[in-house]
Amino acid sequence: MQRYFVSPEQFKENTVDISGEDARHISKVMRGKAGDQFIVSDGVSREALVEITAIEQGAVTAEVVRRLEMTHEPAVKVTVAQSLPKGDKMETVIQKCTEIGAVSFVPFISERTIVQYDAKKESKRLERWNKIAKEAAEQSHRNTVPEVAQPLAWKQLLPAFRNYDAVYFCYEKEEGLQLRDALRPFMQALPADRPPRVLLLVGPEGGFSEEECRQAEEAGAASVGLGKRILRCETAGMVALACILYESGEMGGV
Repeated sequence: MQRYFVSPEQFKENTVDISGEDARHISKVMRGKAGDQFIVSDGVSREALVEITAIEQGAVTAEVVRRLEMTHEPAVKVTVAQSLPKGDKMETVIQKCTEIGAVSFVPFISERTIVQYDAKKESKRLERWNKIAKEAAEQSHRNTVPEVAQPLAWKQLLPAFRNYDAVYFCYEKEEGLQLRDALRPFMQALPADRPPRVLLLVGPEGGFSEEECRQAEEAGAASVGLGKRILRCETAGMVALACILYESGEMGGV
């Protein structure tokens, strides 16, 4: 069933007012009519099955049929911090990791980042990235839309490590700690009073430097491998995120 995210103020007690691009999608693309049903969520605490009662120029009004439980979010809150990759790879990371279950994204610039950062251009890209996250959240029936943060410099990102219960720094080594081995003791000591927060760090096409690895470890990150194969930068985050959610029981892990 089609799903849309609305702002909390659009979500009334018994009705929902939908405008803008979502209203156009319902009326023009989906050819909605009175009596059609779909799901709406305010992305915070309210979600409902609704039924269209009126379609006017640029606006759709729907009546709440029944409230729904918001049970599609992972118990472990994983933020994917991705060093800016070339081309449209960041779009792929955001789309697929949203489907898997990331709760937010932090693009950043590291030593081997190839992309030249342009604040004016990035503001438009940031708007597009957040739109991609919203569409992917709707498609995958998420209860919330992951936020894509403003890109940071590497040294700006390091102090943020203290805000997480665990930080995993994806770093290819011949020998070293694998993500699975790092996750198991963490999963056995999860905080009982709140959802645990995890930061997952993924490098650019050329990977992280040894100095960045040292700085990350000094800031509290665990350097982890993702197996014997070298993954593309846009693939590594998806694989690591899936591993974390599997080990937490989201995908049948133990």
